[in-house]
Amino acid sequence: MKHNSNTERLAYLHEILKVLPEQPGVYQYFDVNDKIIYVGKAKNLKKRVSQYFLKDQKYGKTIVLVSKITDIKFIVVQSEHDAFLLENNLIKLHQPRYNILLKDGKTYPWIKVTSGQYPRVFLTRNKVSDGGRYYGPYTSVKQAYYLLDLINELFPLRTCTLPLTENSIKSGKHDVCLKYHIKSCAAPCVGKMGQEEYNDYVGKAHSILQGKFFDVISSLKDKMQKEAAELNFEAAAAWKDKIDTLQEYQSKSIVASISKASVEVFALVDEKSSTNVFVNHMHVEEGRLLHSFTYKFSRPYDQTAEEIMSHAFQMVLDESQKMFKEVIVNVIPDEDFAPHVFTIPQMGEKLKLLELSKENAFTALYYQIKHNSVRNRDSKEQTILQLVQQKLSLSALPEHIECFDNSNIQGQFPVASCVVFKDGKPSKQDYRHFNIKTVEGPDDYASMREVVYRRYSRLLKEEQPLPNVVIADGGEGQMKIIHEVLKELEIDDRVELIGLAKNSKHKTQRVLVGFPPLEVDMPSHDDMFAFFTRIQDEVHRFAISFHRNKRSSAMVQSELDDIKGIGPKTKQVLIDKYKTLSNIASADREEVTAIIGKSKANILFDYIDKVN
Repeated sequence: MKHNSNTERLAYLHEILKVLPEQPGVYQYFDVNDKIIYVGKAKNLKKRVSQYFLKDQKYGKTIVLVSKITDIKFIVVQSEHDAFLLENNLIKLHQPRYNILLKDGKTYPWIKVTSGQYPRVFLTRNKVSDGGRYYGPYTSVKQAYYLLDLINELFPLRTCTLPLTENSIKSGKHDVCLKYHIKSCAAPCVGKMGQEEYNDYVGKAHSILQGKFFDVISSLKDKMQKEAAELNFEAAAAWKDKIDTLQEYQSKSIVASISKASVEVFALVDEKSSTNVFVNHMHVEEGRLLHSFTYKFSRPYDQTAEEIMSHAFQMVLDESQKMFKEVIVNVIPDEDFAPHVFTIPQMGEKLKLLELSKENAFTALYYQIKHNSVRNRDSKEQTILQLVQQKLSLSALPEHIECFDNSNIQGQFPVASCVVFKDGKPSKQDYRHFNIKTVEGPDDYASMREVVYRRYSRLLKEEQPLPNVVIADGGEGQMKIIHEVLKELEIDDRVELIGLAKNSKHKTQRVLVGFPPLEVDMPSHDDMFAFFTRIQDEVHRFAISFHRNKRSSAMVQSELDDIKGIGPKTKQVLIDKYKTLSNIASADREEVTAIIGKSKANILFDYIDKVN
């Protein structure tokens, strides 16, 4: 619908708002070309739609949507759940621009088992309602082909597209092909295998695709033992080879859970820097992971995680031929999907399954971030920072990170260092060394308290920017000290705290976030692990080099103190130039003489000659 002005458009829409019913239903927004641009559901149509037209609208994307609306239509239903189902169907039908949509344009493969008297098993990217059974989708074409090849190796099913019927077989209408001669097809087309035996093989193919390996292996073992009992050892060996092949595939492709649970698992991961949301679905039968797939959605406006999870679950429910009643999630859907029961596990094997599903969703998120970085020519560091923010649930991108480390030998020459990373890179001009002033003896916690307080009280006094994140290169003890200082300075709500906890071999293994800290696993192959390891290595290097220099200076200072005739200024010149007494001894004597003068050089080298 076209309007002469924006004022006329808004006046027209507000007239519609006045007559909207206060009942459950679905509303549709249309643009100037009478195309549906948004579909939504509501428990109360009048109240929900009116929220879009509030003057103090805080969502910028909602403001953009409202500016495109030229007409509103609605459908009243009996319940909010009916509204959700209708909304879901309309979104699939019309694919509105501003709705939650599947973002992946490519079609993933399925394995299809056709209907009819002599079914075929093959790969397809087109899922249609034609009576066949579909398994998938598979994120890897290689994985799908491997599974299909396994079925073809185990069972001599036909691959041709001949319209086989009992009448066409009996009439001799068909001839055997090469696949029969190489023993990859049992030639049901000419009656060399009956329909009962053929369908038995098809049933076993269904079982493999469903993950029921135990049933198939038991059946094959029965056939092997029967052939062996009849002294048909060659046939028995052939069945044994099939059993070995199936068991080998099972061991490689199935992730087992001790609980032997049969559940669906859904994990939602939100990319805060954009409107993308990732939901992973895993189908677990008797403790075995049979299927995992991650969907990417575009989330509009104020859509909640609960609403997105409802859409994701309904989509999978529509596609799946089998779903268990128990559903493990990290976000409870806002819809009732009885008889399905949703739970968020807190411990045990089911929590491990949920963590695995989240890891799959995070992986998809990470590759999306990497793709965006390449597309937008962003740096690798920016990609890592986005990953760190997502995995650790930080409130902002960690663009400014500071990490502290202490160094001393039995309390002597105590020093500390602070390294600074900005935009994921070392900012060496911002590195700082600290001489410990108030602590006697080897007390790392007291030293850390002094240094952190000095660092951030000075930044506050000079009105310098604070870091987003402070890293404690240690466990909960150091984190507690830093947290107390940040709280004392009243900046604990502005700076996020991370600890890098070590195992018994002094290797960093876990990340601790916040205080009291929450633990996040950090596998050694993870890019986040490499990033934090880089920061650790840098702060260790910087602290140790400073400690060595101070120790060397102190030692040479002590030795020069024993030489009468060498004053404080001359000592400092020698320390700055040569660092150690051994360096002075091996230096060119004419060079030293030119620096400190002939008389002092003679005194110095006379002393060195005596002690050596």
